[in-house]
Amino acid sequence: MVEIIEILRQEHQNIENLLRAMEQELTVFDRGEQPDYEVLGAIIEFFKNYPASCHHPKEDIIYKKFRARAPDRAASIADLEAEHREGEMRLHHVAHAIQAVLDDQEVLREEVDRIVRDFIDNQRKHIALEDKVIFPAILDTLQPPDWADVALTLADRYGRASAANFEEQFNALRRNILEFEEAAVARRA
Repeated sequence: MVEIIEILRQEHQNIENLLRAMEQELTVFDRGEQPDYEVLGAIIEFFKNYPASCHHPKEDIIYKKFRARAPDRAASIADLEAEHREGEMRLHHVAHAIQAVLDDQEVLREEVDRIVRDFIDNQRKHIALEDKVIFPAILDTLQPPDWADVALTLADRYGRASAANFEEQFNALRRNILEFEEAAVARRA
């Protein structure tokens, strides 16, 4: 399998780990207890920044090549850019709902739950679409010269040490969030 697809799938697994942490905090909230809002806030900030600056650009480079090679097939599968925009909108709603709770605004727990679960569920559906439908179609369609072009484009974007450091900063942040979540779970146990 092409290395960049494996990297994207690993990034999806990392995102899933954060979705599980968010889901754990939502479960605490649903029980009427106080979740760790610092963990939730850190997860929201991660999702505000990481996908748009590190993850989606890689997918977009590959998807653009796929669309050029097989436009009808790409159009029949999904509009990846629209999917990404919808995820950003859902995240905006999550951030707003959590901020409303923090600001002691009158907001129903059920509404907060619905908004956050909608984000989690749709992120999982999006990842499944990419992993099970889009990536296999791309792997089936792109040829060695296409992958060479993708590799050059990625090297131009991510080849500089500063870009690699930028991505490592997100990886460190993700690891820290998950450690904070483990500590929050331990405190509540």
